[in-house]
Amino acid sequence: MSISLRSRFWRMVLRGMFKNQKTTIVALRANSANNSKMLGKVSKTTQVERIDIDGIQAEWLRPLSASQVNVILYLHGGGYVTGSIEDHRMMCGLLAESAGVKVLIPEYRLAPEYPFPAALDDSLKVFHWLLAHGYLPENIVIAGDSAGGGLSLAVVLALKEKNAPLPVAVICLSPWADLALTGQSHTTKAKAEAILNKDVLHEWALCYTDESNLTNPLVSPVYGDFHGFPPLLIQVGSEEILLDDSILLAEKARSAGVDVTLKIWDGMWHVWQALGDLLPENKKTFEEIGEFVQRQFGRIEKK
Repeated sequence: MSISLRSRFWRMVLRGMFKNQKTTIVALRANSANNSKMLGKVSKTTQVERIDIDGIQAEWLRPLSASQVNVILYLHGGGYVTGSIEDHRMMCGLLAESAGVKVLIPEYRLAPEYPFPAALDDSLKVFHWLLAHGYLPENIVIAGDSAGGGLSLAVVLALKEKNAPLPVAVICLSPWADLALTGQSHTTKAKAEAILNKDVLHEWALCYTDESNLTNPLVSPVYGDFHGFPPLLIQVGSEEILLDDSILLAEKARSAGVDVTLKIWDGMWHVWQALGDLLPENKKTFEEIGEFVQRQFGRIEKK
């Protein structure tokens, strides 16, 4: 299937901005802040509220028509070294509107200043904060993109280890789920990839944790035990080096009896959803996510 001309244009722009660009983490964070001028906008019908969760800065996105009961806890991507609320606000606003629920985005601590398990600890703290404030586990979906997708999986694996309540479902957008970088798509999709670089990913992985810890399931969830895991939606582009992370994740989860929906979007790149309404394909992208979310909440309500 051919992608739209507008998506072809943006893929070319992103390739020029990111592909094979060697830069420092400081510069990456500066670029993230600059990009937030475009990516930090939401519709006028979505309320934005900054809050403090026991020292963790976070933000509520509330569409006027949103359910007051259900919530998506969204963990942003950025390779564990960058990323923010601001450069994910537009995408999360569309997610909130499509799903008809509130979205909560926390600013978890970043590496290398705060390596593993800081991001995981912060994310677990926010999940437990939601429980303490009256949200039931069956009314919470955990979602994330790239590193945030892997972190979403790690949160549920950590909860499962402690026999703690689990969210009703998990959504992963182009998840970075194998920091050991073993997937063949790192080679087979290297030329097609518009944004990521295997060598840079390895650098980020070592900012987050030690080489000896890269196959820890709470770092690389593809090595985890998925028995008893909630339903899982994975969206990934066909032209990204992390494609095999999603395929392996889906296979591993299905073999453990998990209800997995894997959607490989032909011609799309790493976390294309971040460009929101700038891409015609995202109308269907977010409809797909919204339908999955409503189906999970509806499944619980019918019980």
